[in-house]
Amino acid sequence: MTTLVKAWKAAQERLKDTGIDSPAIDARLLLEAAADVSRLDILTEPHRELTADQAAAYDAHIERRVRREPVARILGRKGFWKILLGLTPDVLIPRADTETVVESALKAFPENARVSLLDIGVGSGAILLSILAERPAAKGLGTDISEDALAVARDNAANLGLADRAAFLRTGWADGLGDASFDLVVSNPPYIRSAEIETLDPEVREHDPRLALDGGPDGLDAYRALAPEILRVLKPLGVFVVEIGWDQAQDVRALFEQAGAQGLRVVQDLGARDRVVTGFKPAGA
Repeated sequence: MTTLVKAWKAAQERLKDTGIDSPAIDARLLLEAAADVSRLDILTEPHRELTADQAAAYDAHIERRVRREPVARILGRKGFWKILLGLTPDVLIPRADTETVVESALKAFPENARVSLLDIGVGSGAILLSILAERPAAKGLGTDISEDALAVARDNAANLGLADRAAFLRTGWADGLGDASFDLVVSNPPYIRSAEIETLDPEVREHDPRLALDGGPDGLDAYRALAPEILRVLKPLGVFVVEIGWDQAQDVRALFEQAGAQGLRVVQDLGARDRVVTGFKPAGA
């Protein structure tokens, strides 16, 4: 038999030897799941013994992490902004950088505004549902080309009690949506250059859907399609917020300027890297 603290320390060492960046955190999160304990339990009852089933489950979790499977994939869930999202292999793991999109979008409208929101390429629903959770009078639509991704987003909306304000549609980008329909459009499109995907960490390269990563040869394919479509579906004075790669700000800004956007700004993430381009549709457009 082993205890919580012994199992945790042994797992930390194994993950550290494998080159995992955050061995202590990863080992703790996986222990909490395998042994059905909290962080407080581990700290206050370190000598609690694991059952044989718990120890076996923990060993299996650690083995998957050693093979560079992300913790969120192993657990099937990920915290984002202020919500908890269920995940499957069909959707991108939401990352802290993307919270910059949520923060920028929330700043554009007051808390009780009756906002009509569109999330293009909704994936797990991370951006859409985070905004709806903060804006109780808002309603939103999420589009995605993947029906499997939409199923994940629908489940997350239901689990968060947001299904009555969130709708989902399988379509390419904003295909089939009416002109001047939305007050706010958000998107985290694929923006990794095709040739760079094989250089990404195995956690991303091997476990995130390529459809959600590959932005074409220069990483800008999605923005070329999105810029005119976003301006088309926005209401006059409507706001858009899109995530970008850290070195794409000027190129993406130029595409939206060409499409007719005004008030263009680049917003940095917490790591002081360019992460968002935002602007609005002019009043007379």
